[in-house]
This record gives sequence, structure tokens and C-alpha cells, in this order.
Amino acid sequence: MQCPLLYRFRVIDKLPEKPSEAATRGTLVHAVLERLFDAPAADRTAPRARALIPGQWERLLEAKPELGELFAGDAEGERLSRWLGEAERLVERWFSLEDPTRLEPAERELFVETELESGLRLRGVIDRIDVAPTGDVRIVDYKTGKAPRPEYAEGPLFQMKFYALVIWRLKGIVPRRLQLVYLGSGDVLTYDPVVADLERVERKLLALWEAIALATETGDWRPRPTKLCGWCDHQAVCPEFGGTPPVYPLSVRPAVSGEDDQGRMGPDRAEAGRPVALEGR
Repeated sequence: MQCPLLYRFRVIDKLPEKPSEAATRGTLVHAVLERLFDAPAADRTAPRARALIPGQWERLLEAKPELGELFAGDAEGERLSRWLGEAERLVERWFSLEDPTRLEPAERELFVETELESGLRLRGVIDRIDVAPTGDVRIVDYKTGKAPRPEYAEGPLFQMKFYALVIWRLKGIVPRRLQLVYLGSGDVLTYDPVVADLERVERKLLALWEAIALATETGDWRPRPTKLCGWCDHQAVCPEFGGTPPVYPLSVRPAVSGEDDQGRMGPDRAEAGRPVALEGR
């Protein structure tokens, strides 16, 4: 949705991307918030959460040694100390937004997967699922950045509706609430979905997959320039920056009449039952 060419670089070409301090800090904070719920409710305090940070960072390094490159040349450890301090502040802010002593999540970091009638498989990992005594389900996602302005809120909400659709199709339950917790700005964004919302998301995902299938067959993946391009690892091979993409690794077929535009495909081209998947995270 953000950039078809970036999708190709990541999913088809599998071009490597350097770890970033911001994304890795987000992974660290997620790990701390997940592990905090291992403790009894009364012990879920800010000091305990801060104390989890060094150990979780060591676990990340053990699982992905390449993350150590983030602080190469930091002989005195000043950058690492500052980075860990930023993670601490994000964790501490969470306690002003939610009270973990009053929460008992039904699931944490839950992998979910379902297959639609069309054959399209949806899967993702949900940060937290709360279930009320009434049976109402709340899906919670932590964001370590700042909340978007209202006119840009639909993007993050689409991710949450994606999760809600998976839960609905998997369990037959429409989540009562979707909740985005923005630790960077201290905001909480909520949305209460209805069936019509999820049906619209399902139609959008089917159209999106049809566009992906067409681009895969034709090799026509076009860049979509935005302000985010400045953060992209693949500028050297992107036409928008004067680069040339690597040779397309898949066989292609010539585009036929009516298939000129990236992201468009007629309904007759849908391939029900094809083992395909879209992921949300």
C-alpha cells in the first residue's frame, strides 16, 4: 500500500535492510511490556519494567547479533546508554496510559492466521488481546512513535481492522474495541468496529492481493514517492533516486489490454483457492 517497489525489494528480491535504532528500540519496548505480565499484578511496576530492559536487550542481541552494529564505534557506551534511556522513558510513559495491575491479558504477542473463502490467507502478530468478563474482546497495539494527526489516522487503524478481520473470520467474534497506545506522545486512539467495517477491509485486501498478483506476473512494480523515501535502505536501486532495480527474479508475462495501471485488475482475474497470504504486524 505504501510503495509497490519497496514490497518487491523486501518480499521478492529479499534485499537486506540495515537495522535501525528506532525499530530496534520498538522491538525492545514490546518485549519488556510483554514480559512484565509474567509477574503477579501487584509487581507490575515501573521500576520492575525498567529493570527488565537490560536483560531483554541482551536477549535481542543473542537472537540477532547483527543488532550490535547499531552501536559500532561506541567505545564509551554513550550512545547505547542514551538509547536505553530513551527505551526507559517510553516504558515509563506506558504507566500513565494503562494500569497493568488491573489488566490480565488473554494473549500476548499472539500469532493469528485464517483463510478467506477466496483462498487468501491472512496472518499477523497481535501485541495484546484483552477479554472482559462479558466476553468482549479488545485488541491492543503498542506504538513507540507519536500519534498521527487525525487526517493520517486511517493507516494505523487499517492495521487494527486487519487484525479484527482475522479474529472475526477465525473465531466468529467481532472485537469490541481496537486500541492503539502511542508511547512516543502519550496518546491512546480507540475505535469500535462493526461488521460492515470488517467487510470493507476484506474487500480492500482482496483488491490489494489482486494488484500484487498482477505485479508479480508482469514484473511491473512501481515506486510511490513519499516523505518516507528519505528513510529507505534501497535508494541505490530505486529509479526515483537514479538507481536501477536488480534483474527481476521471476518469469513475467506481457501485460494485456486493460492492465496498464499498477494496482488494477478486473474481477475475472481473481484466483480463488490460490495459496497466498498477506501479513499484518
